[in-house]
Amino acid sequence: MAAGRPWLSIVMPAWNGERYLQAALESVRREGVEGYEILAVDDGSTDRTPEILRSWAALVPLRMVSRSGSGNWVAASNAALREARGRYACFLHQDDLWLPGRLGAIEREVSAQPALIVHPAVFVGPGGERLGPWRCPLPEGDVDPELFAERLIVQNFIAIPAPVFEREAALRAGGMDESLWYTADWDFWLRLAREGTIRYLDAPLAGFRVHPASQTMVRTDAADRRRQLEAVLERHARALPHAVQRAARLSVEVNLALAAKRGAVRWSALLGALARLGPAGLRRYLRDSRIFERVAARLRLRRIVPFSTAADG
Repeated sequence: MAAGRPWLSIVMPAWNGERYLQAALESVRREGVEGYEILAVDDGSTDRTPEILRSWAALVPLRMVSRSGSGNWVAASNAALREARGRYACFLHQDDLWLPGRLGAIEREVSAQPALIVHPAVFVGPGGERLGPWRCPLPEGDVDPELFAERLIVQNFIAIPAPVFEREAALRAGGMDESLWYTADWDFWLRLAREGTIRYLDAPLAGFRVHPASQTMVRTDAADRRRQLEAVLERHARALPHAVQRAARLSVEVNLALAAKRGAVRWSALLGALARLGPAGLRRYLRDSRIFERVAARLRLRRIVPFSTAADG
């Protein structure tokens, strides 16, 4: 790696993030200040987010990417990816965290030059409370792309701050789909998995924060969620075994039911998808959906702040 050139670009879309932003930046700063760059995209914040980012530019290698506010975190992330300089890149949203040791662990993995590195995460609450693990049903080490696709299509079990990927591979793939605010990362990981070697590091190195003000909690357009979930299945599930497709279909219906307002669950679709699974399919769904981990974290959070138990990702 060239002297002075970062090997890792951390893409941080930000919008009205003053409550959690400094914790996210501090979690990176604790790993040191060398080897990476942070590209922060303020997307029209009306709070202290721009001020916080400017002050942190004196503490860590952070530069701000100018962009007019569009309210689209996917477009903001793509803009930063295009301006990044690192061979590898990752996302860190303003309310998520790195856990200790992440930078060194990832740097050791990139020596093998994989296209995509994935690891598990932990759910954290508004005050940083540990709410439980978010595991990935993958074998440690190199992961077969077919196995990766078959498991990931059932459910996006990858927390957005967890993966690290080759930036050029991401650009060749066209970045994230800007029409998908809810499933853009899921679609992106499935496309990146076709670009080369996938490595799974079985260590929780990031925190995914769940809180009532997150976008997946406050946006309630069920029809748009369904459109986006089904768009990912349409793109990536057709070539997979029918048993996998049936488990993925059940997962869509369960996720929509968990996010639905009271009385708005489409029970016929949910029960129909469940009936078509069979025992083996149900085992596949339970393994790959991580449903118990996702719901348990939100139930624990309700003891702190009452809100919907909708399952993200």
